[in-house]
Amino acid sequence: MVSNLAGRCSCGAVKYRMTSVPMFVHCCHCRDCQRQTGSAFVLNALIEADRVELLAGETRVYPQPTDSGRAHVIHRCPACGTAMWSIYGGREEARFVRVGTLDDPTALKPDVHIFTRSKQPWVQLPPGVPVFEVYYDTKSLWPAESLARRAALFNKQTPT
Repeated sequence: MVSNLAGRCSCGAVKYRMTSVPMFVHCCHCRDCQRQTGSAFVLNALIEADRVELLAGETRVYPQPTDSGRAHVIHRCPACGTAMWSIYGGREEARFVRVGTLDDPTALKPDVHIFTRSKQPWVQLPPGVPVFEVYYDTKSLWPAESLARRAALFNKQTPT
């Protein structure tokens, strides 16, 4: 069990804590992630927004163009610009927290490598971790507990 899932931006103005383990961790090799991070991939921990506790500061929202055309916003520290998490498809109830912002970024490892069709050729993927050229079937790969959390998150009814 992971015990410390606190993190911060580069300058320390924005601090947060995940109050539980994430549902799933993606290592995404798509061109959008490469462009937006300036790196070969991004490591994102998918977690419910209400399980990310903001301890200090506020983030600033930066809408991003995507190859798919689907909505994507990055929450960044307004002082130093560090990307803290993303929201995809306008689904505000979920966050894709940047694992590299954790105080201990070794606390979470990828559960899957996605969009490897655009993976940099020098990146070597570890054995034993599922790899997909594009995306995958969530229901066949996620643990039952994570699927239940996801269903509860996305099937909430809006009060009338």
